[in-house]
Amino acid sequence: MLKADAVFEGGGVKGIGLVGAVCRFEEEGYTWERLAGTSAGAMIAAMLAAGYTGSELKNMFFEINYKDFKDKGGVQSIPLLGTPINLFINNGVYSGDAIEVWMRKMLRRKGKVKFKDVSENGKSKLKIIAADITKRDLLILPDSLVNYNINPMEFDIAKAVRMSISIPLFFKPVQLRYKNKINYIVDGGIISKFPIWIFDTSKKPRWPTFGFKFIDTKSSYTSKGKKDIISFSLDIIDTMIDKNEEMHIKNKDFVRTVSISSEGIKTADFNLQKERYVELFNSGYNAADKFISNWDFDRYIKDYRS
Repeated sequence: MLKADAVFEGGGVKGIGLVGAVCRFEEEGYTWERLAGTSAGAMIAAMLAAGYTGSELKNMFFEINYKDFKDKGGVQSIPLLGTPINLFINNGVYSGDAIEVWMRKMLRRKGKVKFKDVSENGKSKLKIIAADITKRDLLILPDSLVNYNINPMEFDIAKAVRMSISIPLFFKPVQLRYKNKINYIVDGGIISKFPIWIFDTSKKPRWPTFGFKFIDTKSSYTSKGKKDIISFSLDIIDTMIDKNEEMHIKNKDFVRTVSISSEGIKTADFNLQKERYVELFNSGYNAADKFISNWDFDRYIKDYRS
């Protein structure tokens, strides 16, 4: 067996592409030691940490109807006025509760619902990235929870994933109390969509850390004439996050990163057709296959970590 850590970029509905890459790595004999992710990447990381295999995730994600995650309730169900009212009242068009419920259901099947269930010696092998916009701070869950007087080991993994997938304005932010005030927690991607650095130390690594990242090949929503508030906001977020991190990925990180074509699919394409799932999965699988054929851990150590 080959050991490795894995870090998964966020990507919304594109998550099935990450699953394709995972399947190819597991075919090669890799097992996952530590896992981290943002947004959709947090979902994949949490599932793998709970004990799911790539093939199990493939079956699971091919059955998902992403439209179900656009949970409409309360004022959201009011024709025409529901969306702007919900955005004004809850700071998000959709609640995000459906994703949290689904995640908890899937994790319960493996008997791993809290961070203590995926920990050894009090240290979680799972790290989930979120952002506290009130404190303007990056959160690494469960570790950062001590700052909110919350026991990290007793915290619900599904709730942490719910925090990480909260695309601003699209999903309602999660609230945490800090010093008797309410703090708003959203998608960690607004600060670090691809935390490839998270498991690095100054010492020579015993096994590699692989990053899994998307290459966006589709034009913006606004370039296609979509001028609603959600499309406008998503273009801002995509530009701010994707381009900023792409420019700052160092070569030592690029050489250990599997670059997956997004096949023209955007983060919030929740109306994705089933045939596009196959395209994304194959894109991830093929990208991983190409990467593996060129990967040499000893060469990586010699060139970048000696």
